[in-house]
Amino acid sequence: MNIVYHEGSRTFHLYNDRISYIMTIMKNGHPGQLYFGRQIRDREDFSYLLETCHRPMTSCVYENDGGFSLEHIRQEYPVFGTTDYRQPAVEIRQENGSRISDFQYQGYTITEGKPSLQGLPATYTESAQEARTLVLTLEDAVTKVRVQLYYTIFAKGGILARSVRFTNTGAQPVWLARAMSLCLDLPDREYVWQQLSGCWARECHIHNRNLEPGIVSIGSMRGNSSHEHNPFLILKRPGTDERQGEAVGVSFIYSGNFRIQAEVDAHDTLRILAGIDPETFTWKLEGQETFQTPEAVLVYTDRGLNHLSQTLHGLYRKRLARGYWRDRARPVLNNNWEATYFNFTQDRLLEIAARAKECGVELFVLDDGWFGARSSDHAGLGDWKANRERLPEGIAGLAEKIERMGLKFGLWFEPEMVNKDSDFYRQHPDWILSTPQRRQSQGRNQYVLDFSRKEVVDAIYEQMADILTNAKISYIKWDMNRSITECYSQTLPPDRQGEVYHRYILGVYALYERLTSEFPEVLFESCASGGGRFDPGMLYYAPQAWTSDDSDAVERLKIQYGASMCYPVSSMGTHVSVTPNHQVFRNTPLHTRANVAYFGTFGYELDLNQLSPEETEEVKAQIVFMKKYREVLQYGTFYRLKSPFEGNEAAWMVVSDDQKTALVGWYRILNCANGNFTRLRLEGLNPEFCYRNAKTGRCHFGDELMYAGLITSDGTAGQAPAGEMPSSDFDSRMYVLEVAES
Repeated sequence: MNIVYHEGSRTFHLYNDRISYIMTIMKNGHPGQLYFGRQIRDREDFSYLLETCHRPMTSCVYENDGGFSLEHIRQEYPVFGTTDYRQPAVEIRQENGSRISDFQYQGYTITEGKPSLQGLPATYTESAQEARTLVLTLEDAVTKVRVQLYYTIFAKGGILARSVRFTNTGAQPVWLARAMSLCLDLPDREYVWQQLSGCWARECHIHNRNLEPGIVSIGSMRGNSSHEHNPFLILKRPGTDERQGEAVGVSFIYSGNFRIQAEVDAHDTLRILAGIDPETFTWKLEGQETFQTPEAVLVYTDRGLNHLSQTLHGLYRKRLARGYWRDRARPVLNNNWEATYFNFTQDRLLEIAARAKECGVELFVLDDGWFGARSSDHAGLGDWKANRERLPEGIAGLAEKIERMGLKFGLWFEPEMVNKDSDFYRQHPDWILSTPQRRQSQGRNQYVLDFSRKEVVDAIYEQMADILTNAKISYIKWDMNRSITECYSQTLPPDRQGEVYHRYILGVYALYERLTSEFPEVLFESCASGGGRFDPGMLYYAPQAWTSDDSDAVERLKIQYGASMCYPVSSMGTHVSVTPNHQVFRNTPLHTRANVAYFGTFGYELDLNQLSPEETEEVKAQIVFMKKYREVLQYGTFYRLKSPFEGNEAAWMVVSDDQKTALVGWYRILNCANGNFTRLRLEGLNPEFCYRNAKTGRCHFGDELMYAGLITSDGTAGQAPAGEMPSSDFDSRMYVLEVAES
């Protein structure tokens, strides 16, 4: 890992054993992009990579120099309104109405390690040897705005972290109209754009498209990162697949409005921008004020999509997630929501918890409905005190009873929302986001609190901290069930209303930071009607997230497969729910529901008292299995093997760090007649190790399993023998492969 500056050519080279990132200070004083990709050896002068020429109908920076036009040069942080007509990374409005800037290079610093970003989630280091950081300082002579471009290269993996800091060193205010965190100009467009998109209950579906001239983008203007588009992009070469090929990943560590876009110009060069959505953002910078953009992470691989994902998984597990639960196996839980919804009493909860304990569950979670006048979704949000009609001993009393059973106790909150039918709203009707003299829209009968105001965040903190202080609570499920509309704050002046969306997210982060710091051993799980805020920003505070409200095992194959492109298994909330499933009304076998949920944090979303004796025994066996292998499942190396988006079968696997244990999940959606013989080529095994297949008792060397494959043929191949139990739709198997003792 190194960062080298060649003064003669004014070239910077950031590199480790995987990647090189090379840029130069061009003759107009702006930083230009030269190369990003596989690591190449250093040299004094890479200036030949900056190609210029005269082109008709081109505006040029210098008189009598028709070859130097920013329109055709790859740049690090392009500005609005000069000779570059592509989408800019930065746009600053000044008091005279001008939006033109000219950021000239002033100098650089190189430091060991990685600085934190004030008030924002970001990757981090635990020792100075893990990374080095380059900061380029640019300044506009007219506005006196200083821009610092941050580049952190990690010692391991093809990872580069990017962010930008603005400082107004002048006396006059300016307004940031666009402040992207990352610009990456690439020399060609020969990539397939891959995004994770969907909607509620079918998040993170994989969509691919070829890049053509013009602009394609994903983003959110909803106030949250959204179910519709995850803040993550892969650019892969046309021949790249899971096992081989070149790809670039862009992951944005932010939970609010965002945009990631690709622009292909007329000469097939490609510009990638990632940052806060510019349509819903402005920020006033008074003299001496600063603004920090969120962090964007770039990942490069030439070894296929599994390797790209594993690089991100390792970074986000170890250097984005933090705290007590970062490296700990997650408890098996039972959540009461789909078992009872709002219809419960303390006695009913204790009955469910008692059976859960009998089955081996470790954590009982009380979901929505425990507070205020909450008997439906029409009332109670904001009044975070126990409903004594339902819970006569309050949360502290219920938690104590649960603890005496030998279980830990968890609780649901939705702290960012309020119902108008609540004491909290009646006391503070002006504390919601709403625009004067305009209609107030509602979703799920609730309204969004103005978390851009410190007094609002403080009031919610006091209620939550009081409960966490006085009750034995080990887990918090933090929900967020509607997006922002009528985004206006009663306390900000007109020229700062464009700041509300971002200030709101900063308020959410501030509340998370206070609570996780004060109650460090509480396990936080983020949720936003499932995957509406399943993003890297949340992982900084809550090491796991409810991946989707859709708990159907078949639907979850696609959701979890897609999410694994960026997010580690340990971050995915995965539960076994009742059948018929409450979202798609499908009946799936109990073993398949578990075989999907194993690849996540694992738990149950049902009343275990309603199961048959045979099903109860099966659940007990599932929990024993999960407890035995959960550290491998949650923290091993994850491989995607067969995509549910491409056929009737899906498969994935996880391998322990020592390569002595592998767990393979195999899934067939619909049954078939007179089917094929099938094999599954495995990944990540040690070719020298001999692995015993727990299903067959046979031993196979790792190279055999990876190259010849694991036989998955069953009775559907040909005609099933008489008397053999036939397989069914939605079938699945877990293959356990462990190194044989002899």
